[in-house]
Amino acid sequence: MINEIEITCLPQERDDELALKKHASQKLKITSDRISALKTLKRSIDARGKQVLYRLQIKVYVDENPSTEIFSVDYKNVCEAKPILIVGAGPAGLFAALRCIELGLKPVIIERGKNVKDRRRDLAVLNKEGIVNPESNYCFGEGGAGTYSDGKLYTRSTKRGNIQQVLNTFVAHGAAKDILVDARPHIGTNKLPQIITAIRETIQNAGGEIHFNTKVTSFITSFGKIIGIKTASGETFKSDAVILATGHSAQDIYHLLHQQNILVEAKPFALGVRIEHPQETIDQSQYHCAVRGQYLPPSYYSLVEQVDNRGVFSFCMCPGGIIAPCATKPGEIVVNGWSPSKRNNPFANSGTVVQINLEDVKGDENDPFRLLKFQQQIEQTAFAAGGGNQIAPAQRMVDFVEGRSSADLPVNSYVPGTKSISLKEVLPDKVFYRLKEALPRFGKKMKGYYTNEAILVGVESRTSSPVKIPRDKFSYQHPQISGLFPCGEGAGYAGGIISAAIDGINCAEAAAKVLA
Repeated sequence: MINEIEITCLPQERDDELALKKHASQKLKITSDRISALKTLKRSIDARGKQVLYRLQIKVYVDENPSTEIFSVDYKNVCEAKPILIVGAGPAGLFAALRCIELGLKPVIIERGKNVKDRRRDLAVLNKEGIVNPESNYCFGEGGAGTYSDGKLYTRSTKRGNIQQVLNTFVAHGAAKDILVDARPHIGTNKLPQIITAIRETIQNAGGEIHFNTKVTSFITSFGKIIGIKTASGETFKSDAVILATGHSAQDIYHLLHQQNILVEAKPFALGVRIEHPQETIDQSQYHCAVRGQYLPPSYYSLVEQVDNRGVFSFCMCPGGIIAPCATKPGEIVVNGWSPSKRNNPFANSGTVVQINLEDVKGDENDPFRLLKFQQQIEQTAFAAGGGNQIAPAQRMVDFVEGRSSADLPVNSYVPGTKSISLKEVLPDKVFYRLKEALPRFGKKMKGYYTNEAILVGVESRTSSPVKIPRDKFSYQHPQISGLFPCGEGAGYAGGIISAAIDGINCAEAAAKVLA
């Protein structure tokens, strides 16, 4: 007999099989010796009361044994199959490629950046010397922005596709099985590169191709249909289906499409700062304790406020994390955050941003790049304020709200360095005002949040793309160019690793119909 039940347990009991069997036997009113095995289905922390508990959904095997779980997939060889082009090797592109193989198609991935191993050298130079390689950085290269953006796998995209399929694929390529059960699954930036490499090897071993350091410079079309792409080296790749999964920072792709009279549109995005606290402050607030203890993970938070009918919200919260420089070309400052798998750094950071709508930016209403230009202007202003070498403008939180310069800045995780600047001089007035109003309100919701020990680092501007590449709701194809499948974050249809992977799978299935 198999039963699915929910139990609560103390943090120290979470991985104690005997303790869990005791809780399960009491719930089911049976003796614990009848329980042959337990399987945790979902796991979350309940910190609402004075005592922090784990809430577990578990499958209880009574008088029978569970079957063996198999996560590996036997991909058939497609080296001689019909090719499908995938531009971009981020989560959307890689999962599109895996799905293509399952459907009997040969994925040919075109990636402007480098593989994971070579990409690390460019990131080291970026962090230590503030030098940005426009083709190899935190956004461009194998795995895309996802490889070095923490590995958070939490998503609300439950209706878009099979989330479990994506998680199982990560486990099959080396991720810990914990991601299958945690309410907010997380891989860690230190482990993602090996997993991304393993996915690439699966694609190549099945006959797929991946071309690194290969930049698309032209889309080849004929009578409203895609027939291939050209690259900077002059090489041509042919296919009647192209999945365009270039990520939210491949700004040249938007201009390339526009130059070829392929429709792109302006799209709302969000803009703000990355806020960092001591992790201890967040733990004390969320867990209601002086010391977190060894059985609880570093805590996270999620905050939102409405200020003048506009959302101000935390985004991509990284417990035990690091603030990273994520510019994609010289002369701009862009910050993001990530955490290692153990989340054992002394700081917690989160993007804290304000929604920017189309009407907020003046200019030609028919200009698809007006929000992109606005985004670039803010990033360049931040660069100038920092003084170069990826030094970021920053301010203590209470100083920011009360309108005074910070005499000094707290020790923080941003490696290139921070410079005390009034962020009012960097942020647009409406963004500055809404952040100023929201932060004390956040402090009323979360004890300890509103403090001058927190640092605001500018600017967090790549939460999503300010440009959208339109597509048909059902066929996933561009309305003007059949066979062209805008995909993932860069096209405006995803907002994280899981949703991008799901969108890649969906686009692969749609493309397979075109090539059938």
